[in-house]
Amino acid sequence: MRQLFVNGAWVPSASGEGVDVVNPATEEVVDRVPAGAADDVAEAVSAARRAFPRWAATPPGERGALLSRAAELIEARARKIAEIIATDMGAPLGFALRTQTLMPAGVLKTFAGMAGRQAETTRVGNSLILREPVGVVAAITPWNYPLHQAVCKVGAALAAGCTVVLKPSEVAPLAAYALAEVLEEAGLPPGVFNLVSGHGRTVGEALAAHVDVDMVSFTGSTAAGRRVAALAGDTVKRVALELGGKSANVILPGADLETAVKAGVGQAYSNAGQTCSAWSRMLVHWDQYDEAVQMAVAFSRKYVVGDPFADDTRIGPLVSRIQRDRVVRYLNVGQEEGARLVAGGTEPVHERGYYVEPAVFAGVAPGMTIEQEEIFGPVLSIVPFGAVDEAVSIANGTPYGLAGAVWARDEEQAVAVARRLRTGQVAINGGRFNPLAPFGGYGQSGVGRELGEAGFDEFLEIKSLQM
Repeated sequence: MRQLFVNGAWVPSASGEGVDVVNPATEEVVDRVPAGAADDVAEAVSAARRAFPRWAATPPGERGALLSRAAELIEARARKIAEIIATDMGAPLGFALRTQTLMPAGVLKTFAGMAGRQAETTRVGNSLILREPVGVVAAITPWNYPLHQAVCKVGAALAAGCTVVLKPSEVAPLAAYALAEVLEEAGLPPGVFNLVSGHGRTVGEALAAHVDVDMVSFTGSTAAGRRVAALAGDTVKRVALELGGKSANVILPGADLETAVKAGVGQAYSNAGQTCSAWSRMLVHWDQYDEAVQMAVAFSRKYVVGDPFADDTRIGPLVSRIQRDRVVRYLNVGQEEGARLVAGGTEPVHERGYYVEPAVFAGVAPGMTIEQEEIFGPVLSIVPFGAVDEAVSIANGTPYGLAGAVWARDEEQAVAVARRLRTGQVAINGGRFNPLAPFGGYGQSGVGRELGEAGFDEFLEIKSLQM
């Protein structure tokens, strides 16, 4: 069994218990990590607290250099890390390499370059405005982008001068271990970064409630985010939450329908639909609705479901049996409520593995369960609308507001509609995801931002000196 990383050393968990890591493609146990205990959290937080003053006082250039070295190490072993991610959470190897590994390495380099931002000062009247690291950060990360989500939090916090305790998801924790090895090799001082694996109800809750944790940065379900916020509230610590989504892909009359539908299907199915910002709802005008449905079905059939290590695989398994069963339940509920399942099904795709065939629902009405709730699987719901105002109302008609897209005959029209969407990110006529731009949501999609300068600033306190 692996060990925890606390105060610069690999140590056993106080619990003596472990969690099996299961390959979702084969259903075989491939590793075992510690099921951390409250005592482990206390030791890790204490180490982070002791390390904080010196790390915060370390010149930003030195912090940045260490993080740049860590990014280079990730790039040097990218293939190996991608294979780890493909094995423990099921992403196709090419996607695991490009998006799950090399993109986080680039993000880490970006944060390394921002380290000096913490030392910036500004003058306002007779006041000098300073930026200071918030302190000890608890980073609680999910299984769907296990390295990227860790880097978004850990990279920004360390660059800002904070110390960190990382709690990865117990479902797919191995990328976090790879990150810990990289940061150790890069030469971070003891206690600056700590890793405690285990269950959310034990490790995550202990971190959120700990009096010596100054900030909790959490990514996961909205339900779990509420719990984290409630626990953190007792000590009035800072909380950043990146939660669920039910993003709308709005295709206006006059847009390039085929391009918009093709891109929408691909974005809905990316990472087997296990993406909080997935465009899981496609909104199409009644005049083009039937044509869009036919296109979506045709495109869905090009998504080969299979072994993450096979060259032609475009959708790997879902991360666990629990997740697979959850998606199947939504497929059944959608049909029970009157939507038409025009692609995909609930039958097993392969004899082994947690696979689900990519699905398309037509005849979806606002308010249906599959239109309102985050499914977190390769399921696309196509919703008709009659006017732009109706499309905007439908797009804004869920509790979430994380991402989305607008397609129109020209950029000006698309931007005008995008401005009306209550969501954190909107792709305009196929605009690509930008890891330098702030990422986060409105409503029940969370509080705060990750990535870019806004994501860095989450880990800073603001002080004014009246001169």
